[in-house]
Amino acid sequence: MTGPDTRSQIPGRVGPRSGGSWHTAAVTRPTICWFRRDLRLDDHPALAAAARAGGPVLALYVLDPALLAPAGPPRRAFLAAALGALQEMTGGHMAVVAGDPAEVVPAVAAAVDAEAVFATGDFGPYGRRRDDAVAAALAAGGRRLEAVGTPYAVAPGTLRTGGGTPFQVFTPFHKAWQAHGWDAPTVTPAVSWLAPGAAGRRLADPATITADAGDGPDGAPAWSPTNAGPEAALDQLDAFLAGPVHRYNDHRDLPAEPGTSRLSVHLRWGTIHPRQILARLGPEPGPQAFARQLAWREFYADVLHARPETARQAYQPKMAAMQLDEGPRADERFAAWAEGRTGYPIVDAGMRELAATGWMHNRVRLITASFLVKDLHIDWTRGARWFMRHLVDGDLANNNHGWQWVAGTGTDAAPYFRIFNPVSQAQRFDPEGRYVRRWVPELAGVADRFVHHPWDDPRGVPLGYPYPVVEHDAERKEALRRYEAITTATKA
Repeated sequence: MTGPDTRSQIPGRVGPRSGGSWHTAAVTRPTICWFRRDLRLDDHPALAAAARAGGPVLALYVLDPALLAPAGPPRRAFLAAALGALQEMTGGHMAVVAGDPAEVVPAVAAAVDAEAVFATGDFGPYGRRRDDAVAAALAAGGRRLEAVGTPYAVAPGTLRTGGGTPFQVFTPFHKAWQAHGWDAPTVTPAVSWLAPGAAGRRLADPATITADAGDGPDGAPAWSPTNAGPEAALDQLDAFLAGPVHRYNDHRDLPAEPGTSRLSVHLRWGTIHPRQILARLGPEPGPQAFARQLAWREFYADVLHARPETARQAYQPKMAAMQLDEGPRADERFAAWAEGRTGYPIVDAGMRELAATGWMHNRVRLITASFLVKDLHIDWTRGARWFMRHLVDGDLANNNHGWQWVAGTGTDAAPYFRIFNPVSQAQRFDPEGRYVRRWVPELAGVADRFVHHPWDDPRGVPLGYPYPVVEHDAERKEALRRYEAITTATKA
């Protein structure tokens, strides 16, 4: 569905948006819309609630050092660009302030004499603690924090098993998620923006959020307001629905094909809401397979909400006893993995793609994670931290529980012996080696039959490419031995 006569009718695209502010004649007390992981104006319940309060709205974003510190250049660059897009969409009426939210938000609320601060609910461990602190500080000044809406189609903590407990298995969660359903995308009412200078604080330029964001693989800026904001998110959704979604079942695991949505970064930052996507997914197999992936994202958010400690600890306590490799040799192997020089082409291609773009194909994320945990016997949390540092779409719940799924420490019922063979996985999902050759150019001249195991090529491994750091079959047996040891100890 394209063209100027149809785009405003697509769920999630509302107008007008050009020309700056939307205005009303309201003269009541101001309100604040505190933006977090909801960097859009459309389908934004918290913004809608702030607008309905009747007074002018201050659009506020707080550069929280607790969140910026662990974020690598890709996430910082996207954040800067998405905030730049919001600056344009609000006609320059976005107040970006650096500091601790527990101090900044109450101070700004006092400066504009706002009775209420509206924000989308946050269900992560840090977000909940931060919001409790902000709410307490606001209450001390006779003001309140109103949590309205959620970054998810179904808010974490909503769904329960028949016994009233949180879900621990995806399939029954998925059935309950489908049965529960979700609201349709909503239209944001007219907004009268308050000038950002009213915040009474020194304003930060979004472009200065990162000075080390780096360049994209072709030397162009990694992100700009034109490809990181809400319009870019909806354009990406349009492109996905125009073709790839119908081949999703067959192509989503092929890293050399454009078979995935590439919407993960927009979901992570809230430049699009999952409602806006679900509203446009038809009943066909491809769209429904994609909806299932959205459900996985919400399942992991639900798991983390119920068990916040699992952001850093094994969901299955017995797995904390797993023997792990540490010390100089483990550090050397971790460095080889992180830098894409393990000697296993599919692993190296994925890690180099991550370094160059801030993104990695999901199938390859599974393969690279399995290699670190099962072949190199390194703690999953170390790999999860590396991913979170370098992924532009790094999401704590999705990332860390995805790692736990691979490591066999999480909610998945499958036993630990799911171990990805990097050669057979590559042969299955990149049979011609197109993905591998793109990111590992040393293998450009290797024949297809050897490209995923170049050490078997009679001509030898190409100059400049390493031999494998470990032998997979031997490390697979070692991983199973270690699992059997803790299983035996648990039974005893």
